[in-house]
Amino acid sequence: MTMPSSDSNESQESWWPTTRLSKGLVIVLALLASPTFALMAWITTSDASPMTLCSAGSSFLPIGGMTAMYLLMSLFHLSPWLKLANGQPLIHS
Repeated sequence: MTMPSSDSNESQESWWPTTRLSKGLVIVLALLASPTFALMAWITTSDASPMTLCSAGSSFLPIGGMTAMYLLMSLFHLSPWLKLANGQPLIHS
């Protein structure tokens, strides 16, 4: 498959259609990412075995590697929610 040349706007539009449906899908996916990762972090934390939570070597919080990763991913994907709260458009036209 060949990439369209940058000279023609028509070929770029046909190569990547920007319809209202695709823009709406992008907005929905952007807004679903952060809560999904937060839910995955909560499930990972609540799924920890009681032995690791009560062991002498455990830290104060039961945050392991996967839980920390899910929390970080949730924070990284928080910007669409902040834009929405601030009244900014999520996608520029």
